[in-house]
Amino acid sequence: MDNKKVVIVTGSSRGIGKAIASAFLKEGHTVVVNGRSEFTPELLEYFNAFSGEVHPVVGDISDESFVKKMIKEIKKTFKKIDVLVNNAGLTRDNLLIRMTEEEFDSTLSVNLKGTFFTAREVAKVMLKQRSGHIINISSVVGTIGNVGQSNYAASKAGVIGFTKSIAKELASRGVMINAIAPGFIESDMTDSLTEDIKEQALQSIPLKRLGTVEEIAELVTFLSDQKYITGQVLHVDGGMVMNG
Repeated sequence: MDNKKVVIVTGSSRGIGKAIASAFLKEGHTVVVNGRSEFTPELLEYFNAFSGEVHPVVGDISDESFVKKMIKEIKKTFKKIDVLVNNAGLTRDNLLIRMTEEEFDSTLSVNLKGTFFTAREVAKVMLKQRSGHIINISSVVGTIGNVGQSNYAASKAGVIGFTKSIAKELASRGVMINAIAPGFIESDMTDSLTEDIKEQALQSIPLKRLGTVEEIAELVTFLSDQKYITGQVLHVDGGMVMNG
């Protein structure tokens, strides 16, 4: 295909990241999937069933040297980078008075600093190209907060401020930066919640259902085709942010 993109999706071994990578592969693009542990043969077989080309890279995006090496190799191999999706993230939930420094630091290290590392290195490529899209996955929690998630909320609120700032920096060179803030999405994370917690979550969602990973992926691929949308934060949360 003439318009084949080179796409990087961090945290793409499961959940939202897996769905985003799959959506781009379905469209025939070249997708670099990244995770902290080896991709299973079953997952790679799943990705390879699509028309696009998948290239797994294992490493931790909170490691600056790894990120620099990864982006350098991707640029060398494919000569361009069209889309970066910063999806990798973790949660280390605890109440404020019980939260440890390690729980706070590790959450911000991956969710915010990792996003900074990858965006900075990819921006160097995109500025020279005078084109590109960076899409950062934040969270509705970064907008309205949540009990027991002060570290996660801080990291995701940071992603929103980071997105808006670099969107202003890079816009003149044709590089567009946006953020998506999902609400409660059906995934491994929500599957582990108790029925009581799920019911409480549904009560806070005007649409009275959880979102799907495919709905997030659809928005990511949509944004990657746009030429006049930048600096935006799009909430995909069934209206949950209205009740914040």
